[in-house]
Amino acid sequence: MSGDPWIWIGAILTLMIFSFLYKDNPFYKFGEHLFVGVANGYYIVYYWQNALKPNLFEPLSAGQFIYIVPLLLGLMYFARFIPRIAWVVRIPIGFTIGWGAGLSIPALFQADVLRQLEGTVVTPATFSNPASGIWAVIILVGVVCTLIYFFFSKEHKGILGHTSRIGIIFIMIGFGASFGYTVMARVSLLIGRIQFLLGPWLGLID
Repeated sequence: MSGDPWIWIGAILTLMIFSFLYKDNPFYKFGEHLFVGVANGYYIVYYWQNALKPNLFEPLSAGQFIYIVPLLLGLMYFARFIPRIAWVVRIPIGFTIGWGAGLSIPALFQADVLRQLEGTVVTPATFSNPASGIWAVIILVGVVCTLIYFFFSKEHKGILGHTSRIGIIFIMIGFGASFGYTVMARVSLLIGRIQFLLGPWLGLID
C-alpha cells in the first residue's frame, strides 16, 4: 500500500462515494457534501483570479471606469433577494439574453446549420471512393427522412409516411449512439477510479 497521505485521502473518499451502491449512508453524505463544498470553494477562487480580478477590478483600478457598467449589471442580480426592487433583475437578464442571442445565433447557424448542410450534400468527388459515396448517400437519406418526420403540416401517409418511418429509425440510431457514448464515458470514470484503488493505493497493478 502507498504511504502517501493524499493517496489515502483520495482512496477513502472514493470508497465513501462507492458506499452508495449499498445504500444511502452517512459516509456517502459526508463525501458528497465535502465534494460540493470543495468544488464551490475552488470555483470561487478560480473565477476571482481568472475573471473578476483581471477583467473587472484591475481595469477599474487603472482608471477604466467604463467597467462600472458591467459591475452595476452584476450587482443588479442581487436585487432578486429584495422584494421591493426585485424587478431590477430584469435589466441584466434582458441584457444578457439579448447579447447572448446576438452573439450565439450566428455562431450556431454557422456550426449547426451550414456545416450540417455541407456534410450532407453529396458531391461528385465523394464517389471517387465507393465506401465514402455509400455513406454520403446514407447520411443524405437519413437527414431528409428525419426532416420529413418533423413535417407536421400534412398527414404522414403514402410516401410521406414511409419516409417518416425511415426517419424514426435514424432518430433512434442517433439516440442510441448518444446514450452509448454517455454510458461509455461513465464507465471510463469508473475504470479510472478502480485503477486508482488497485494501483497507486493498493499497489496491485502498475
